[in-house]
Amino acid sequence: MAETLLLGTISLDRYLGTPVVLPGGGILNMAWHWRELGRPFRVVTRVGAEDGEPILAFLAAHAIEVVGDAVEAPGRSSSIDIAILADRQPDMQHFEAGVWDGFRATVAERSAVAAARYVHTVLTEGAIAELGRLGDEGALSHLTVSADFLGFRHYTVERLARTMANVDLGFIGWPGDVDAPEVRGMRDVAFDLGRLLVVTMGSRAIRVFDGRAEPLVHTFAVSPVEVAGTTLGCGDAFIAWFLDELWRSDDLDRAIERGKAGGAAATRWLRPLPDAAYPTLASATVTPNATAPVGHTP
Repeated sequence: MAETLLLGTISLDRYLGTPVVLPGGGILNMAWHWRELGRPFRVVTRVGAEDGEPILAFLAAHAIEVVGDAVEAPGRSSSIDIAILADRQPDMQHFEAGVWDGFRATVAERSAVAAARYVHTVLTEGAIAELGRLGDEGALSHLTVSADFLGFRHYTVERLARTMANVDLGFIGWPGDVDAPEVRGMRDVAFDLGRLLVVTMGSRAIRVFDGRAEPLVHTFAVSPVEVAGTTLGCGDAFIAWFLDELWRSDDLDRAIERGKAGGAAATRWLRPLPDAAYPTLASATVTPNATAPVGHTP
């Protein structure tokens, strides 16, 4: 049995200005990378019975194992709109949780957590709530929990502290000022709780706040790369490659370098993954689009 679990929603990604709808989200993207890297794992997720066939086809095509008997749920899958802007950056809007809304782990899924050594989750609201419940029940105390806080959209420093109480290693893709008060708050949370927090700042730097022993701040330079595709999959690739290395070698420096290599590789692709990864990919291509609707983001 795999000792690593990925826990979170998988979405249907609608590429605006094209007919393309593809399975996506951090959990699916990391699953693909880990299959390529040879890391054994299983996935805890929900897929809508009304529209989830592309997601199920992707999981089957890549032999990605899911946990339990509740993967397919009545209703529609999570979804999001994606526009690729003229600067090759993604604009992601109108996230709908779908069947992930109100997620609660089943008995089988809880058994998988109990048998795991590592759990990684992407913190949309359903995962945030379930992580808190599992933590309150002591169901996470035996394992290492890592979590993707995305772009800190759902978070304040105070909420970060509450979630990090159940997380050993956090990732934040921070788009703001490198010396913003929120960044200082992230450092304080990591130090106060004795946690490891990796804050990626695009091509500007990576800061690691390490409170596991003597509090330390590590700053790693990032060499800008030419983006031949888009930056849509960079964050997920960084985390997937970073964790695979860290959990094998326990070497932070090596994990950072592997993460940077994974993130750089993803800039070659128009989508989060290479086109060949998607069994249901339409022939249409994503073209830069400078406009996108404004709405709720995940």
